[in-house]
Amino acid sequence: MVRTVVALLCLTLSAGCVGAPGNRTVVERAGPDDLLKLRAGPGLGFRVLLGLPDGTEVIRRDCVTESGQLWCRVSLADAPGMTGYVSADYLADR
Repeated sequence: MVRTVVALLCLTLSAGCVGAPGNRTVVERAGPDDLLKLRAGPGLGFRVLLGLPDGTEVIRRDCVTESGQLWCRVSLADAPGMTGYVSADYLADR
């Protein structure tokens, strides 16, 4: 019984974020002519730092919900010092 409760709790907690923090993930579904906006904070009101094309590899740091939308703080895999927030809807685990 205890194992079942612990397993359900782990599933519930991990479902809040797409993948685990520190995992590599890739930008997906931004569109062939569009870029996913890397923002300074978790929400549409934050300034855009740069645009990420489909296939860009990032490292997920953590995720938060803002105005009903899940946002993940990510770092670029090729430039870990570049960090910002993207909508979790556009991330796919590798």
